[in-house]
Amino acid sequence: MKNEKIIYYEDELNEEFSTAKIEPKKIDENYKYIHKNVIWNACAFLLQNVISLPIKYLYAKIKFRTKTIGKEKLKPYKKQGYFIYGNHTQAFADTFLISNAVFPKINYLIVNPENVSMKFLGNAVQMLGAIPIPSNKEAMKNFLDTIEKRIKKGYSITIFPEAHIWPYYTKIRPFKSVSFKYPVKLGTPTFCMTNTYQSYGKNNDKVKIVSYIDGPFFPDEGLSIKEQQENLRNKVYEKMVERSKNSNIEVIKYEKK
Repeated sequence: MKNEKIIYYEDELNEEFSTAKIEPKKIDENYKYIHKNVIWNACAFLLQNVISLPIKYLYAKIKFRTKTIGKEKLKPYKKQGYFIYGNHTQAFADTFLISNAVFPKINYLIVNPENVSMKFLGNAVQMLGAIPIPSNKEAMKNFLDTIEKRIKKGYSITIFPEAHIWPYYTKIRPFKSVSFKYPVKLGTPTFCMTNTYQSYGKNNDKVKIVSYIDGPFFPDEGLSIKEQQENLRNKVYEKMVERSKNSNIEVIKYEKK
């Protein structure tokens, strides 16, 4: 396959290559992470657990011929909450693939405020499981309480530690350990799901996504909290780097300036 384009980058940690440009709303102490309105919750249940399911499945299968390897690793934890980390290379498929893999467990996602800032669609995105990162310290308590409540109810929470979308990127960008404070604090299992791009077709010129689930990973409790975060981050990062080497086709080529 000929590269459709080349993207030049400078900063692997902070550059964003998503085509969507959305003005983020402020997620302050007044933002409702958990709704008590019966109608809102009924709509959220229908959207997340009924209406969206065939859409997620068909989108993934038709557009990317997806295949997921390692789902059996999640089965012993079907009644327990856990975190699952993934590489961020697609706007929709990344979230769909993880939700499909953990089904029938309800999956939530920690997202940037832009994801819940779209007119008319912001509420729908939250109903689908989005937990936006706070914009100020005052909102942090509600954010952390929401994460803890979802985990204690036995749900999964997805985190994309790379934070920014790099479409079709075939490697794993370096990421910080800050997002690993949640499984360390709550004592939960951690998994990772690495999406790789692999060729298929008569001339091997078509691309499909093959995803690998690995884990569970646990921090070393003999270390300090900060060291546990770093230790857990390293375990996940190293496994994702290993799995990413199964990519054998580049749709977009990335070159450092």
